[in-house]
Amino acid sequence: MTEGRIVKVSGPLVIAEGMREANMFDVVRVGEANLIGEIIEMHGDRASIQVYEETAGLGRGDRVVSTGAPLSVELGPGLMENIYDGIQRPLVAIKNAVGPNITRGVDLPALDREKKWYFEATAKRGDRVVGGDVYGVVKENEVVRHKIMAPPGTDGTIEELLSGYYTVTDPIGKLSRPDGTVENIIMMQKWPVRVARPYKEKLPPNEPLITGQRNVDSMFPVAKGGTACIPGPFGSGKTVVQHQLAKWSDADFVIYIGCGERGNEMTDVLLEFPEIADPKTGSSLIKRTVLIANTSDMPVAAREASVYTGITIAEYLRDMGCSVAVIADSTSRWAEALREMSGRLEEMPGEEGYPAYLTSRLAQFYERAGMVRCCGSDERIGALTAIGAVSPPGGDISEPVSQATLRIVKVFWGLDSSLAYKRHFPAINWLNSYSLYKDRLAPWYEKNVASDWMAQITEAMRILSAEAELDEIVKLVGIDALSASDRLTLEVAQSIREDFLQQDAMSPDDSYCPPEKQHDLLTLILYFRDAASRAIGTGADIEKISELPVRERIGRAKSAPVAEYKREFAEIRAEIDAELSSLGGNR
Repeated sequence: MTEGRIVKVSGPLVIAEGMREANMFDVVRVGEANLIGEIIEMHGDRASIQVYEETAGLGRGDRVVSTGAPLSVELGPGLMENIYDGIQRPLVAIKNAVGPNITRGVDLPALDREKKWYFEATAKRGDRVVGGDVYGVVKENEVVRHKIMAPPGTDGTIEELLSGYYTVTDPIGKLSRPDGTVENIIMMQKWPVRVARPYKEKLPPNEPLITGQRNVDSMFPVAKGGTACIPGPFGSGKTVVQHQLAKWSDADFVIYIGCGERGNEMTDVLLEFPEIADPKTGSSLIKRTVLIANTSDMPVAAREASVYTGITIAEYLRDMGCSVAVIADSTSRWAEALREMSGRLEEMPGEEGYPAYLTSRLAQFYERAGMVRCCGSDERIGALTAIGAVSPPGGDISEPVSQATLRIVKVFWGLDSSLAYKRHFPAINWLNSYSLYKDRLAPWYEKNVASDWMAQITEAMRILSAEAELDEIVKLVGIDALSASDRLTLEVAQSIREDFLQQDAMSPDDSYCPPEKQHDLLTLILYFRDAASRAIGTGADIEKISELPVRERIGRAKSAPVAEYKREFAEIRAEIDAELSSLGGNR
């Protein structure tokens, strides 16, 4: 144990001397209140420490004690349904212990040491185990069967393994090492947050993360194990989009990181998630969710820790062979914390004052995503999908955080304030957003949804691009200068925008749209386009086509319940044929 003394306090930065024996990234206890901090720089016997709590009251000469261990998280039964702060302190347990305000220096274990879980052994005496092998399972709740795995680096033979009720620190068995030593097996393991957990092999992502959001799944899909970012200005709907992804994505687990955002947004999550029926299980969504809350009024230094805490918990769940979605809101607040700490460390600033290592830190986060072959003797495939919101000042994505993120991620959902002002949500701009997974995921969609999936999506994007070009002509010479076919293109593009891309997060029937319904809805719009085009060829008036009553019914089709939409769409098709036939067109 290394003990030093404070020589300088600058906000969340504390400099202590006498720390020559300490190591980089060691967790330290600062002052009489035992504030939690982490060493981020060493110069001789001086250590620069970022403190994760309010430093008011610290002074020169106060002691600093190194724990000799890096910042780590506890992994095991009890993670689900929990809400932690940035350094994995359980906020509900702290509230029960000390009240609604977190007392400085309070440090409760992340996993409940008193609660007993029923461990059902699946391995047996004499089995050889390596890191990642499964000892048994714990039914954490009615949704989650938690696999108890051997920690990475394990190598030995099981001498004893017993089923029964145990706490996370109780011995559940004994493991004999090759050197003859015998150690206890427990259900909890600890892992340093800045070190990525190992895996056998990283695999190319070839399956989409189905979110139920038409603009995402159809136009700009993200793969399981992929990376995506959602940049957008204030009020453009970033948080609602992330809430939708957390609620409806087909990941097995969701890790939601509130990194420096407003407290009322985390409150919305806490109030909404327990009330939402999980479409996969029928139970509450919170049953398979872990929340990391480090809101804007909490210490700035803990923002960086919250991101690493969330991604480490996600890797642990991925190692069970599960699909995990990590949603960070927002990485801009994390970057601002890096900038503040860099300034206090008197480092050479980079662009707009951000540290020169901004890009590498962002890459360290997103590169921990991926679809992998998990460690262990059996064949388990796990996927970790990382989705980060970016909040560029003034909505200017040319700023450093947005640009650094875009160089790393493969999906860009660009939110547009002009769409938000028109009440078009989600406000993802279809002209500047992109997904580099689209071609890789096309075979999955064509096999599991419809053989013409990519053809339909490509045609819809062509129509939207054509609308953008025609809008420029309309602004110059007016809509009357366009041909009937060009005016039909504008009508169909409007239908794609308003009837397909626009989606109501508050509607029980439109909040989630399965891929099959997405395909059939787009097919219906294009069916109207083809039928109207034939009608124009036989002399029908484009003005009358645009005023047909069936147009309104197409607009309402997206709200048809999933169980009934096929019948509804068939009726609309028949109505399209009948109304266009009355204008002189026919099928």
